[in-house]
Amino acid sequence: MKKEYDFSKMKGRRNPFAKLLKKQVTIRMGVDVIEYFKQLSEETGIPYQNLINLYLRDCVQSKKKLKWVS
Repeated sequence: MKKEYDFSKMKGRRNPFAKLLKKQVTIRMGVDVIEYFKQLSEETGIPYQNLINLYLRDCVQSKKKLKWVS
């Protein structure tokens, strides 16, 4: 392997799959929900937004349905 490579002539290109990984959204959540995940984040060392994403992904994969009682 060469000690030095010349990257100045290379053309950069974006990863075509990067946009499929995650999408930024705005969502309103209760303060208690956010605090719960932030506390869980401190315990696990995983960022709270990742924990929320993991929980929602688990709901999708297990096809969990909301039980609404009125």
